[in-house]
Amino acid sequence: MNDHQLTIFQHLGELRRRVIISVLALLVGSAVSFAFFRQLIELLVRPAKDLQTGVGGQLVYTEVTELLTTSIKVSFVAGFIIAFPVILYQVVMFLAPGLTRKEKRYLIAFLPGALVAFVAGVAFGYFILTPPALHFLLTFGGGVAVPMIKVSNIVNLMVRLLFWMGIAFETPIVMYLLAQLGVVNARRLARFRRYWLVVAFILGAIITPTFDPVNQALVAVPLLALYELGILLARLAGRGRRSSEAITPVGRAD
Repeated sequence: MNDHQLTIFQHLGELRRRVIISVLALLVGSAVSFAFFRQLIELLVRPAKDLQTGVGGQLVYTEVTELLTTSIKVSFVAGFIIAFPVILYQVVMFLAPGLTRKEKRYLIAFLPGALVAFVAGVAFGYFILTPPALHFLLTFGGGVAVPMIKVSNIVNLMVRLLFWMGIAFETPIVMYLLAQLGVVNARRLARFRRYWLVVAFILGAIITPTFDPVNQALVAVPLLALYELGILLARLAGRGRRSSEAITPVGRAD
C-alpha cells in the first residue's frame, strides 16, 4: 500500500513539475509578446484596415479598458504560441514513462510536424481565408452604414479564426500518428470519408465568421484535402508497420 501511495505521489510530483515549467514558459512568452503588443495588434487588424472605407481605415474602441484588455489577450495568445513547443514537450515527457520505446519515438517526431502544421494553418487563415471573408462582411449592404470597427471585435475574430485553422491543419499529422500507433488504419479512415464531408462543411460554418457559402467552402475544401492527405499518410504508416512486423521474427531467429 505504501509503495502504491509513493508511486501516486511520484506521479503527482512529476505532473506538478511539468505544469510549473509549462506555466513559466507561458508567462515568459506572454511577457515578451506584451512588449510587442502594438506590432501584434497591427498585424491582426491589417486585413480589416486595408479593406475598411469611409473612416480612413481607423479602428475604434468604446470602453476605457478595451485596448488594454485586448493587448493582454493578444499577448497571452502569442505567448501560448511561443510556449507551445515547450508545453507539448512537457506533455509528451509526462506520458513517456507509460509508453514503449517506439511510441516515444513517434511522439517526439510528432512535435516538429505538429508545429509546422499549426503555422501552415495560421498562414492559410491569414493570407487566404481572411481577405475574402472580411471583404464580404465590410461590403455587405454597402452605403447603408459606415463601418466603424471596434479593435476588440476584429482582434477576437482574427484570433478565433487563425487558431481554429491552425488546429484544423493538425488533422493529417494526428491521423498519421494514430496510424503509426495502430489506433486506426487507412481503410477505416477511408470508410469515414463521407461523414467527414459533412463534418468539414459544419466546421467551415463554425470557423468562418460569415454565412457566405464561398467562404465556408474556403475552409471545407482544405479540410477535405487534409483528410485525404491523412489517409495517404495512414496508408504509408500501415505499410511501415507491416514491414517492421515481417522483419522482426527474422531478427529474433538470428
